[in-house]
Amino acid sequence: MRAVESGPTHLLLVRHGETPWNAAGRWQGHGDPGLSERGRAQARELARILVAERDAGDDWQGVVASDLARARETAEVVARALDVGLELDARLRELDVGRWSGLTREEILARDPETLAAFERGLPDVRPGGGECRVEIRERAQAFVGDLARRRAGERLVVVTHLGVIRALVPGSRPANTERIAVVAETIASRPIDRSQRPGEGPL
Repeated sequence: MRAVESGPTHLLLVRHGETPWNAAGRWQGHGDPGLSERGRAQARELARILVAERDAGDDWQGVVASDLARARETAEVVARALDVGLELDARLRELDVGRWSGLTREEILARDPETLAAFERGLPDVRPGGGECRVEIRERAQAFVGDLARRRAGERLVVVTHLGVIRALVPGSRPANTERIAVVAETIASRPIDRSQRPGEGPL
């Protein structure tokens, strides 16, 4: 039985590698494309960097990821390289953009210009494509972090997820594919849910 660790739970938030839809400018949401060849190369490079950092003393004890293919595939490469366990959690999925999934911004603009304009203004209650609003992704992302802080207290974990989830947890962040942001789980979990408008967040 694992002893309970003390101290904060450190998370490394990582955006998944590139997909063909990323390259084509298609909104993904809960759509499930796998990694492109470039995305797989990005995952391998990320794993190489994390192994080098581990060897220099910056150790990660596990990987937790969204169950969507692009995040799962990225996480599998990282977990294998670090020789740690991998846990999948649907709460780490991207914002659900409903019927907009797989479309470009231009295609969405032609079909649903008013909703797109409201979404791009950052209005927190807008449901893109009839999917999920930003308040909902903030609630589930923060609930996930709070749960992880309780279940795996004091650990250092790589969390492979999506742009929308990372923005929900770290407002204003704009990580590219496989870029990383270090956070403390307990700090995020203790914050009130952000229900404010965030203009300029753009497509997911």
